[in-house]
Amino acid sequence: MKLVVGLGNPGKKYEGTRHNVGFDVLETLSKRHAASQPKAKFNGQLTEVGVGGEKLMLLWPHTFMNKSGNSVRPAFDFYKLTLEDVLVVCDDFNLPLAKLRLKGKGSAGGQNGLADVIQKLGSDEVPRLRVGIGPPREGADVAGYVLSSFAKAEKPDMDVCIERAASVIEDWAVSGLVHTMNQYNG
Repeated sequence: MKLVVGLGNPGKKYEGTRHNVGFDVLETLSKRHAASQPKAKFNGQLTEVGVGGEKLMLLWPHTFMNKSGNSVRPAFDFYKLTLEDVLVVCDDFNLPLAKLRLKGKGSAGGQNGLADVIQKLGSDEVPRLRVGIGPPREGADVAGYVLSSFAKAEKPDMDVCIERAASVIEDWAVSGLVHTMNQYNG
């Protein structure tokens, strides 16, 4: 069993924002595998899908981004997982728009939700799939930028990126981190 966590903020006003691409990727993956309706659990929403004989628990934390670890830690403990069985999907404004980067460890890189997960799990060796949302323009308010919606011209690229991110998760579940990093980190 593996746990895939999509980071974002709950509520209608955050739907479709840059900060919620983690939620969007999990939504795509759950639809692709005809998952049942998520249920409230671990301070979030949880459902399960099967990918290549591997059971994936999909978790949307509803703690708001900066407290995501308060959802991830209880799920991690309940399922008695190791760090390598967890994958966190989050936005990254340091990556170009629609670029994906899969890593097995490292800093949070300014992503507060990921930072909280790392802190609550007590290790930076948490696999993560970063989804590029593009950089804010010079001098722009970063919080306002990540909470903004994608421009109309950006949506087609992001739609493809979100589908590709779901494929990365499927590959990670079946083939492991190193193989999947070699396939997608071009």
